[in-house]
Amino acid sequence: MNIIESLKWRYAVKKFDSNKTLSESQINTLKEAFNLTATSYGLQPLKLVVINNKEIQKELVEHSMNQTQIEQASHVLVICIPNNYTSKEVKTYFDLIQKIRNTPDEIINPFKGFLTSEIEKKTQEELHIWNKNQAYIALGNLMTVCAVEKIDACPMEGFNPEKYDEHLNLKAQNLKSVLVLPVGYRAEDCYMKDLAKVRKETQDIVIEIN
Repeated sequence: MNIIESLKWRYAVKKFDSNKTLSESQINTLKEAFNLTATSYGLQPLKLVVINNKEIQKELVEHSMNQTQIEQASHVLVICIPNNYTSKEVKTYFDLIQKIRNTPDEIINPFKGFLTSEIEKKTQEELHIWNKNQAYIALGNLMTVCAVEKIDACPMEGFNPEKYDEHLNLKAQNLKSVLVLPVGYRAEDCYMKDLAKVRKETQDIVIEIN
């Protein structure tokens, strides 16, 4: 199945088969895909929480607008950003560059100084918006990988981040939840399973300039 066929196959699952579980290999693929997601300047201001605990998943349903997919799913992925983001992240990033690429200071320092200045002049609110935008890139990447790997998923913004943060003890880790992605296998009686995908014609949403 090619990538377009895979994308046609996927949909936002409304009911998962709670008796089916993703393999460790499949979860590892999603974790690696998350880690390989493109982010602004490569800074990776994100964390992924992987939940595979039915008790916790059940508790989170009421904080997810009662969307039962949270409990039914094999795993629930929660994409998080830092509560407090500082230019220390830039130092960590460039230390990693030097460790992996052995890049000299004279090459690194100008860009390092630029990024440090860019972050220090932004408010935390501006940084939250910036980092949340990176989370959406990661979500899109995960959804595409899920489609290719024949893993069902349902992207969610409809949840209470504060309650998630409380249940998952995220604040203690300087994190806040921003997006949720339950993953697993579609149920045979999911009412959306066999419905035709509704999309505009490609020519109606693409503007070509030659």
